[in-house]
Amino acid sequence: MRHALAVLAAVVLLGLPSQAAEQATSSVEPFNLATVDIAGREAVALVLREQYVVELDGANRNLEMTGNYPVVTVPDTLVALIGQYEYGLKHRIYEIVNHVVGRGQLTGTRRPAYIHTASDVRFLAPLRYPGKMLNAAVNFFSHACEACSAEERAAARAKRMANRGVPYLFYKTTRGGIIGHEDEVVLPHGRDNTDWEVELGVVIGRTARYVTADQARNYVFGYTIHNDVSDRGGRPPGGFGQGSDWLVGKGHETFAPLGPWIVPAEFYGDPTKRLHMQLLIDGKLVQEAKIEDMIHNVWELIEYGSSIVTLHPGDVINGGTTSGTSSGAMFAGTRSGYLKAGEVMEAKIEGIGTLRNKAVAGKQPPAGSGAQLPPVNSYSKPGTNQRQQ
Repeated sequence: MRHALAVLAAVVLLGLPSQAAEQATSSVEPFNLATVDIAGREAVALVLREQYVVELDGANRNLEMTGNYPVVTVPDTLVALIGQYEYGLKHRIYEIVNHVVGRGQLTGTRRPAYIHTASDVRFLAPLRYPGKMLNAAVNFFSHACEACSAEERAAARAKRMANRGVPYLFYKTTRGGIIGHEDEVVLPHGRDNTDWEVELGVVIGRTARYVTADQARNYVFGYTIHNDVSDRGGRPPGGFGQGSDWLVGKGHETFAPLGPWIVPAEFYGDPTKRLHMQLLIDGKLVQEAKIEDMIHNVWELIEYGSSIVTLHPGDVINGGTTSGTSSGAMFAGTRSGYLKAGEVMEAKIEGIGTLRNKAVAGKQPPAGSGAQLPPVNSYSKPGTNQRQQ
């Protein structure tokens, strides 16, 4: 019996391809990961050179058909893929990139059906949807004192440096709030103090609990762009709680644009040394910041967040914004007011890309019993800037 099994094993081995591929440990070129809509069909995809979109499932099947690679199942959501990335899936994705590029499939005359030009697909929010999205409030020195003179801002910076304390994190709406590249931000009817905030989005790659800042980089999958759209109108008078209302300020539908894709950490670099972000409205620059302006760095935000709640693969921590939001832009003379319907926001981060969203007017809601959020002008003077959040 043992002899028969040995003969069978020899036959199987002889039947294998003579050039079995070794597991890839690197990619021939950097890539981004995205969730895309291809003719009404949702797919997880690679983005190469910001020009080509490669459906992972189709490219993986094509790779396996060579007979040189084991069968590996590619998850159908990016959240699931992130959870498996460091458990071997990263190497399969490297193999796919090396195969597609090495065989000239991107630019060949007979391009496979699973490869598309980026302009021919719609980029959805890359994560549909994170279990948690945590945002850092007032985490840039310049944002903490937007409508200040240079002397006032310097004094405020020195004071904050001397007493940084711990970060301030708040929850941001995910499903319902998160939208993708080129999706529309809906300005709720009567909520006409709507603001913009370009932010670095940090995507968690491994389950993290009580992670120190020194360890934090090992728990990051990658980076994306977030626009923390904000309602500065505040709560109406009366009732309980006349301070900041974070649900009103941050929780409206479509107020969490995210994307256009995620850059894996190995292709972005160190965010504590490299960060240059901008936000333009109708092509006019209103926000710009570099890493020197950040109060608590990315690693410290992960340490703080994971000390309160377990962070899971696909969760997002957004790093906060810089000056140039409505109050700062009005003070600087680059803006005359809040975001208006028809305006287009472009949030840019060097090394990641551009997230573009147009603002549109929301419809008037049906009449209710009175327990609903009223228009801002029903209780405040138009143009009054509310407390920054």
